[in-house]
Amino acid sequence: GFLPLQGHVVRNWKVRWFVLLQDKLLYYKIEGGKKEPSPKGRILLDGCTITCPCLEYENRPLLIKLKTKTNTDYFLECCSREERDSWALDITGAIHAGHPVQVQELHRMKNSFKLLENISLHNIVERMYDSSTGIRLTHNLDQGNRYKETFTGSAAVDWLISNSFAVSRFEAVTLASMLMDENFIRPVGVRSTEATRSSDPSEKFLDDSTALYMFAESSKKNTSSKEEVHFNISELSGTIVKQGFLVKQGHKRKNWKVRKFVLRADPAFLHYYDPTKEDNKPVGGFSLRGCLVSALEDNGVPAGVKGNVQGNLFKIITKNDIHYYIQASSKAERVQWIEAIKPLT
Repeated sequence: GFLPLQGHVVRNWKVRWFVLLQDKLLYYKIEGGKKEPSPKGRILLDGCTITCPCLEYENRPLLIKLKTKTNTDYFLECCSREERDSWALDITGAIHAGHPVQVQELHRMKNSFKLLENISLHNIVERMYDSSTGIRLTHNLDQGNRYKETFTGSAAVDWLISNSFAVSRFEAVTLASMLMDENFIRPVGVRSTEATRSSDPSEKFLDDSTALYMFAESSKKNTSSKEEVHFNISELSGTIVKQGFLVKQGHKRKNWKVRKFVLRADPAFLHYYDPTKEDNKPVGGFSLRGCLVSALEDNGVPAGVKGNVQGNLFKIITKNDIHYYIQASSKAERVQWIEAIKPLT
């Protein structure tokens, strides 16, 4: 699949096509919408260590870090926490494939539940508050209300694991629930507040990127009606339905670029981002109301498409008659995107 990779000489980010084998991770360049036949590079997994979640880059919370036995660091960025955890699990399995005892130990740790002895919730909160190594506080929008100095549930889970307060995500959720029960943190917004009504303690705190929390001593929310919120903010406030890396043809130069696509509902928009950029701002997007979406045949290059593309194309026509040509990595992925988009049109 597609993953942005940080360069070793120039520390910029390039999107590459990754293929995981038993003993190595290969990555390829994409030129003109097509994967080059020879790999651009390879990461030998023997003796590798993996860090996930890796929170070394503030603006990139979905990183996997691989350190080879020659002490070379590779940073790979995923599109969602689910994708990141799936890649990390598969890579970890490949790293330890020749060591069945280690594999058994990893599964035991993953499936066990044992919080650290004599754990101090006060100590955790003090560490979370730390300006340099603590949890990152941001402004977030929830159903037209803007909240200052908040963090998401999944960001808190990532932070607790990264700082060795928990081994698994289940442990981290339980620990975060304890922080909430002791009034160190509190839910804000609809999703996180409604979850607190659950009778199951493990479901009161949400490991979710749309559930918002803040320190109990933080300032109150700064509310504003939906009508007052800037249009660009309102269109980005919808619930994320699907996200992933796809290849898109440009409108002017007709070249093909890998973009991170985010599909939202209520309101229904499809935005795309440049994953090589440091900021997390869309480079384009459009409303899905009145759009037409359809698959394109793979035999030959359809009219309007330039370049020697891989295939698995689909087309979206907006109500303003703007044509978007998009390429998925497989037929199955193309079907998934079309089925996700159609109900929102």
